[in-house]
Amino acid sequence: MSVKDVIKKSFLQGFQNTDISMRALALTLLVAGLLGIYIFLVYRLMTTNTFYSKSFNVSLILMCVITTAIIITIQSSVVVSLGMVGALSIVRFRTAVKDPLDLIFMFWSISVGIICGAGMAGLAAILCVGITVLALLFYYLPEARQSLILVVNAVDNDCADSVYATVRRYDRHYHVKSRNLTRDNVDFLLEVRVKDSEALLKELGQVRGVKSVSLVAHKGESVY
Repeated sequence: MSVKDVIKKSFLQGFQNTDISMRALALTLLVAGLLGIYIFLVYRLMTTNTFYSKSFNVSLILMCVITTAIIITIQSSVVVSLGMVGALSIVRFRTAVKDPLDLIFMFWSISVGIICGAGMAGLAAILCVGITVLALLFYYLPEARQSLILVVNAVDNDCADSVYATVRRYDRHYHVKSRNLTRDNVDFLLEVRVKDSEALLKELGQVRGVKSVSLVAHKGESVY
């Protein structure tokens, strides 16, 4: 037996797995698709209408299933896996990720696909539940909400107490950034973290002496 035969028998044939049945393959892809749909629903729940991208959300499902198929193929043959790694290494993604949360969901979808392809669907399901609990917990915590800049333009400084009292009902830990007083009006700039920003704007608009109210978000974030 030559060295070539030894390598072929011990290495190439030793890492081949052709015992995967079509039923097991279909079941694995089905589980990956269901978990991808779960990620789809969580992403839709946590993303505001302003920055929601349906095409990106659908791609999370497809990415999960495709990654599962790739991992199953890699496990079947070391030769195929080396060729696939070479093919995937030339792929370049040019789409810019606008929100860091999108990157997390993309990595989540790929991770679930890898875990399902490795035959550990139970671990993938536990991972999805755990990530959902953590994401929703920190997403809806008042301390984790995005900070917004509230700009209130009033006739005079006499309505300051009413403005502060109204803001305090929505955010007890607000911060007054500046107060610009001129001969004709006064401007209040406050940093707030509120859940119902629309109700806050309506109530401030009804305060006596307030002429206009606006709420400004940081770049890449949404007010609503």
